[in-house]
Amino acid sequence: MKPIWVIDDDRSIRWVFEKALAREGIPYKTFSGAQEALDALEQGAPQVLVSDIRMPGATGLDLLQAVKQRHPGLPIIIMTAYSDLESAVAAFQGGAFEYLPKPFDVDQAVELIRRAIGESIREAEGEEARESTPEILGQAPSMQEVFRAIGRLSQSNATVLITGESGTGKELVALALHRHSSRAAKPFVAINTAAMPKDLLESELFGHERGAFTGAQAMRRGRFEQAEGGTLFLDEIGDMPAELQTRLLRVLSDGQFYRVGGHQPIRANVRVIAATHQDLEERVRQGLFREDLFHRLNVIRLRLPSLRERREDIALLAKHFLAKSARELGTEGKRLSTEAMNYLAAQDFPGNVRQLENLCHWLTVMAPTQTIEVADLPAELKLAGGKAAESDWVGALEREVERAFARGESAVLDKFAQAFEKALIGKALARTGGRRIEAANLLGMGRNTITRKITELGLETKGEPDETV
Repeated sequence: MKPIWVIDDDRSIRWVFEKALAREGIPYKTFSGAQEALDALEQGAPQVLVSDIRMPGATGLDLLQAVKQRHPGLPIIIMTAYSDLESAVAAFQGGAFEYLPKPFDVDQAVELIRRAIGESIREAEGEEARESTPEILGQAPSMQEVFRAIGRLSQSNATVLITGESGTGKELVALALHRHSSRAAKPFVAINTAAMPKDLLESELFGHERGAFTGAQAMRRGRFEQAEGGTLFLDEIGDMPAELQTRLLRVLSDGQFYRVGGHQPIRANVRVIAATHQDLEERVRQGLFREDLFHRLNVIRLRLPSLRERREDIALLAKHFLAKSARELGTEGKRLSTEAMNYLAAQDFPGNVRQLENLCHWLTVMAPTQTIEVADLPAELKLAGGKAAESDWVGALEREVERAFARGESAVLDKFAQAFEKALIGKALARTGGRRIEAANLLGMGRNTITRKITELGLETKGEPDETV
């Protein structure tokens, strides 16, 4: 881990940090002025920077501005006196991670630094992921429509509502919308609104002032402030509590909000992208979601197809996830046999792309050989496979009908109905050795009917068995 930098012209403050950080085993460097720290920045950035706000020469705010220009993701903690609220506000407007009021409790200061270290690590991991993650994978027509929509929305600041089943990749699409927008250089901040209790979610979204509630020992910026100038992704918006729906509507309507316990409005320059797997219109009818908020969010709607609607992408995704798992685990990559790949393509995957990714990770660890066969698949998938195979012919039929329409064919009902009847009757006759009465019983139709159908469909054969035998 890189060291923590502490900048303060007060030698006693530097001494306190040196002793506290050494006790915690956290590497550190201390500086007596902002210019000294700026000079050292030429040799590399710290993990976290802690600076006093008022110092001779360049101030903490000057340092904050200079560092943020070079290292926008570096967490910076500004120390300030209780009475210096204006400076604290200016620090947050400049992108400070948090502020530490003087005099401070040493344990509180160390805990704040640990939080900042965690933020720094997450930021670094996020940058690595953004550099290594390919564009969204998909060759199916339904995914090509999604890609076209992302392209059309690239220069728009419009609010977007992404709908689709769980595991279809809604956050990935939101990130793509951000990357290709004019806000790409600013933060992308995501929050799952269904994963937090109401009171905590309110503070997470809007932040809180010091003393706003028990345990609020310092002012904290919420996700709206963290996403300033960038994009805020609100996942599972359909589960947002009613009180917070009202506050969110106010932000979208007025462009400003208040921290919990705050009295000064804060302007929000943020593009909001929301996502849900639920039917929001139905939740509006049930009185569980505000209609006016729904219309505010539903400016542009982007629906993601389920994996069973894009089966042609399963092979592409599986190869990608197997290679990714091999890289992460440092092992040799595995491949699916043709039979195993066909088997997977017939599955419904209720967990969609996320389920397929988890499956590929499991196979990378558990499959005994480099070539994965059907027998190597997990038992629960093979148990579900029978049902999937039974239903897959419907999907195949639907795809064939779509291709017929694409070719400009019309009156396709008779064509497909005849093919359907011919396949059923032909298989029944093969099963019964050509005995029509038995075949009719298997199909649930009369002898005269099957005889007529055999003639109409050209299924007559020479030397048919005598029905009296």
